[in-house]
Amino acid sequence: MARPRSSARRRIRDAANREALWRALAEGVLDLVASDHSPCSPGLKATETGDFVAAWGGVAGLQLALPVVWTEASARGHSLVDVARWMSAGPARLARLARKGAIAAGRDADLVVFDDAAPTTVTPESIHHRHRVTPYAGETLRGQVTATYLRGQRVAERGACLADDLGALL
Repeated sequence: MARPRSSARRRIRDAANREALWRALAEGVLDLVASDHSPCSPGLKATETGDFVAAWGGVAGLQLALPVVWTEASARGHSLVDVARWMSAGPARLARLARKGAIAAGRDADLVVFDDAAPTTVTPESIHHRHRVTPYAGETLRGQVTATYLRGQRVAERGACLADDLGALL
C-alpha cells in the first residue's frame, strides 16, 4: 500500500519532532497516545487566515484517532498490538480505570472492530463531530473502524450510531 498523504501532519509538527515522538514510543519513553478531543466552532479555528497560533488548540479527533495513528505506526513497522497498548492499555493505566484497557475477564469489553487495511478518505461530510473542522480533510488514512462496542453492547456500526445514551462519567 502506498504511504498515505500526510500534508496536514507536516504543518502541525515538523518531521524531526514527529520522528522523535515515534522513537520515544518505540523505546517506551512515551507509553501512550491520547487525544484531548478539543472540538470548537469553525470560527475559533482561524481557518480563514490559516494562523495556527491564533487557532483554538487541539482537534476533534476521536473518530479519526485510530486510523491516523495506525497509518503512521504501520508505516514505521509497528503492529496493532503496539497501537492497542498505546491507545487503550496506556490511557486506562494513566487514568486508573481498572475495568478498561484490556480484553480479560472482569473488564468492560469496550472494543472496536478494525479493518487495518481498509482506506479511510476523510471528508467533512464523513465527520460525525458537531463541528466538522479537521486537519485531515482530503487525507486517505489506513484502517477503518467498522463497529464499536461499549461494555459488550454494539453501539456503532459502519458509521451509524446504534445507541447514544450508554456512556457513563468516569
